[in-house]
Amino acid sequence: MLMDGHTHTELCPHGSGESTEKMVQRAIQLGMQKYCLTEHAPLPPEFAATYAGMPEGITEASLTLDQVPTYLALGQRLQAKYRDQIDISIGFEVDYLAGFETWTRDFLKTYGPQTQESILSVHFMTGAQRKTWGIDLSPENFGVAFEPWIDQPQQLFKQYYQTVLASVQADLGPYAPQRIGHMSLVRKYQDYFKLIEPLDADNLALVDQILALLKTQHRELDLNLAGLFKPFCNDFYPGNQILKRAQKLEIPLIYGSDSHDIISVGRGQHLIKKLIVG
Repeated sequence: MLMDGHTHTELCPHGSGESTEKMVQRAIQLGMQKYCLTEHAPLPPEFAATYAGMPEGITEASLTLDQVPTYLALGQRLQAKYRDQIDISIGFEVDYLAGFETWTRDFLKTYGPQTQESILSVHFMTGAQRKTWGIDLSPENFGVAFEPWIDQPQQLFKQYYQTVLASVQADLGPYAPQRIGHMSLVRKYQDYFKLIEPLDADNLALVDQILALLKTQHRELDLNLAGLFKPFCNDFYPGNQILKRAQKLEIPLIYGSDSHDIISVGRGQHLIKKLIVG
């Protein structure tokens, strides 16, 4: 099935503000059969106290709680209007935040019944000063946040994949997201910081542990091409090392454009068969 499994909407505070309906129309023009709305779920209000770094890392990261009904109504309207042309699912891209699992579980328990499929992602992890920092805000923020490990890429990767492992192990209740988002986001600025070396044996063991859990949990992996179009990444998420291991385990790989604007919907979709076959 031709589908886009990771997209954002006009409500995303760091998006383009372009019409979600026009994004859906583009997906239809591209011949897609399914389109997944996965807007960023709100962050816990108390999270700000643990966070360090650029203020927009919180203020522009996600929907607010007040916006959630508006988002769900938008998705439901589009589902009804285009039901004869494309299957639209509604869900959230949920941030894993260590220590806030109960808040996340309660949020999903409240709104999960109105969703069909969601994504679980790691956009934040512990960095300098033992504070929580955003991973993908800017090279400048990344350099300050993870300065202790910039010259030790494998240690940086270890910190990230330990966080991903914790996200997969977390009990987020019956509405826990079934898809793991951009599982190599730590490489978004790899060309800027010379973080291009492959994962070492210890980190591959961590990855194998994560993938084994995904297999047991019947979860999916976001085959996210957005990184190919990021100026300092130039690679897809989760990258070849992880892709090949996921394929061996027959973990479902779901194409995602991670679009925040109209033109990005379906971007790179013709590479998917090459990546999966290759």
